[in-house]
Amino acid sequence: MNAPTRITAPTPPDLSITPRDRRFGRSDATPRWWHGGNPAASALYNALSATFPLGEAFFVDSVRKFRDGAPEPLASEIRAFTTQEVIHSREHLAFNRRAVDAGYDLKPLEDRVAARLDLTKSRSPIVNLAATMALEHFTAILAHELLADPRHLAGADAETAALWRWHATEEIEHKGVAYDTWLHATKAWPRGKRWKVKFMVMLLVTHNFVVDRTAGSLELLRQDGITGFKAWSSLLWYMWIRPGMMRKVFSAWVHFFLPGFHPWNEDDRALIAQYDAPVVA
Repeated sequence: MNAPTRITAPTPPDLSITPRDRRFGRSDATPRWWHGGNPAASALYNALSATFPLGEAFFVDSVRKFRDGAPEPLASEIRAFTTQEVIHSREHLAFNRRAVDAGYDLKPLEDRVAARLDLTKSRSPIVNLAATMALEHFTAILAHELLADPRHLAGADAETAALWRWHATEEIEHKGVAYDTWLHATKAWPRGKRWKVKFMVMLLVTHNFVVDRTAGSLELLRQDGITGFKAWSSLLWYMWIRPGMMRKVFSAWVHFFLPGFHPWNEDDRALIAQYDAPVVA
């Protein structure tokens, strides 16, 4: 695959954020180890999905607080972002119910998300927006990697893989919205202050993301009767070695801290076009 095109402008002016109102997995039960029979892979994606209903509601609320006074096209992009995130929450709620039907207890994971968000919500709206901006970058680089390398969903249940590809596509499509809202909200800030807050918030949310998703995955593996060295080794191998998504997004994660960063410095709309391309029989 060709490397993403470097662009000097921020969000491309011809970008269209298009909510794709799709439903997945309503007709059949999802296998317990839906990811190719791999319990570690299934646990990681299940743990990530458990965060989305609460997490994406938080993202929407954080961005919408700064919608008033936002210039066009940002105001319209915030509306489209909101619609996409609401639909994502709906589909992951449905997916999470299927995980529960398969025998998992997601409540410990959901309680951890709620506790993290309660703490964040106790801070000012601008801090909430900063956390959203950082997490949206994190999810966008994970989405890019998921779509760019077919190995991440190889062997997965077809309907569930379709859910993740759809979600990843829209995460890429709206990846600049929270960042542009942050730039608008902090336009009067000195550059040094803006960078310092970005730096501190990204380190914190990355730590929490990695620690909590690892803990959540290990909890689901425990529910499968897989504990100790076997659980840790299989999960860390999958996350960091093969296919190693966490290792592969490290460079894109570092770019967040560089001068002149913007999510759309990496124009990966080709991945969106690839998803939207009609299937040729």
